[in-house]
Amino acid sequence: MIPNKIVTIFVSIILSVGAIYLGILSWNAVEEHNYIGISPKENHSVYITGKGKATGTPDVAKIQLGYSVEKKTVGEAQKENTEKMNAITNKLKKDFKIDSNNIKTIDYSISPQYDYAPTTGNQTLRGYSVSQDLVIIVKEMNKISQILDVAGAIGINQVGNLLFEIDDLEKLTQEARIKALEQAKIKAESLSRIAGVKLGKIISFSETSNEPVSYEDLDMRLEKIAPLDANAVSSVEAGSNEITVFATIQYEIINN
Repeated sequence: MIPNKIVTIFVSIILSVGAIYLGILSWNAVEEHNYIGISPKENHSVYITGKGKATGTPDVAKIQLGYSVEKKTVGEAQKENTEKMNAITNKLKKDFKIDSNNIKTIDYSISPQYDYAPTTGNQTLRGYSVSQDLVIIVKEMNKISQILDVAGAIGINQVGNLLFEIDDLEKLTQEARIKALEQAKIKAESLSRIAGVKLGKIISFSETSNEPVSYEDLDMRLEKIAPLDANAVSSVEAGSNEITVFATIQYEIINN
């Protein structure tokens, strides 16, 4: 058996080591918190937002062209609709060299048309309406007016949603982004001088932007127009598109 004196010495050593270890932990806690009840020291920072704008000229247009017709039978309505849509499609491909990939059918519908008798509440089938719409992507802006004129000459009776876009949008966005960052930097330096603090490294960065688009009001429907006047000359201007970028930078504030 181990003598009681040795056991007592061993226990004393264990207790001493434990006390020293707890003392070290307590000291570290004091150094980190200063005293109980205070959270660890946090780095201070400030968020600065800059705004940048860039303007570009649209180089892509999307035009919606369609034809709607009502006839006694579905077959008659489909026949006339097909003739009109084939005529405009062939013109687009042959005369304007527009690729088939840039001509897309977005709607085709057949619907019965009724006459309603208010006195009796009865409905009588009048005929059938067939409607078809295309979206055409045009990359040569000088062709837009000519396409609209040809559509009028053929008798296309639904024209609308002329949309102008910029093909290389990222280039325009980058230009606006640089301006936003430069403005944010100037604002941050000015604020630090006024507040008497020193800015440190950039902690985080984020941005938001709008996607620039512009529309030409070409919402012309069957009830508004007869076949467009072939002698009329359409005038369409693409104008310019503007993109705005907001850049938010988080700067570290260094204690003097």
